[in-house]
Amino acid sequence: MDDELIVLRRYTDEMSAQLDAMTLEANGVPARVVADTAGGALPSLAYHSPVRLVVRAADAELARELLDTPADPAEGGEPG
Repeated sequence: MDDELIVLRRYTDEMSAQLDAMTLEANGVPARVVADTAGGALPSLAYHSPVRLVVRAADAELARELLDTPADPAEGGEPG
């Protein structure tokens, strides 16, 4: 099994990275957010050292596809 990790994306805020990580996890792709923001106490540090979304190299192509594909409003979106 390929356990090599890669940085898939970089962010200037941890919340956006966490949302993308949750999207990947919900679709079966393990993901981790790595942030050097003093445990969230100094979020402005992300401008100097970006927050990183990390996935296994073997999952990178699927992860990019999942994050780059717009959500289909017909699939569980707002009723109507």
